[in-house]
Amino acid sequence: MGLAETGLRAHLAYLLTEAEREVNRGLADALAAEGVSVEHWRILRALTAVDTIEVTELARVAFLLGPSLSRILRDLEARDLIERRTAEADLRRGVVSISPKGLKLIEAVAPTSEAIYAEITGRFGVRKLAELQDMLGELERSLAEMEVADEADVEINE
Repeated sequence: MGLAETGLRAHLAYLLTEAEREVNRGLADALAAEGVSVEHWRILRALTAVDTIEVTELARVAFLLGPSLSRILRDLEARDLIERRTAEADLRRGVVSISPKGLKLIEAVAPTSEAIYAEITGRFGVRKLAELQDMLGELERSLAEMEVADEADVEINE
């Protein structure tokens, strides 16, 4: 039974996952040559935007669950791509930063990443890509509002 027959292609989550896989396909190949996954890259890129970040916040911005993030951070730390330490304000919390070696990896792969993104933009169109990004942002905010409303309903019913 094909995808059209199952109706799977009509499901938003499936379409978003498929689009993400296609967007990351070329990048995944370039990263594999460096021994890094797309998830590793997402974490390293997030770390370039901050001096340090708490692990829980990194999980949120990198869209990873705690157990997956813990495994990836162990791997990145073992490869000296990140540095981990205990937060000064709360010794129970960990903070992470990118290491000089991690920055070198970013510098090596960033031109390929940017070229892939430029090709996607060229193929899809600047205007359409901006509209898609706006719509996805609206969808995310709408779903976040729905989640907050659901939490309020649970509190009322308790």
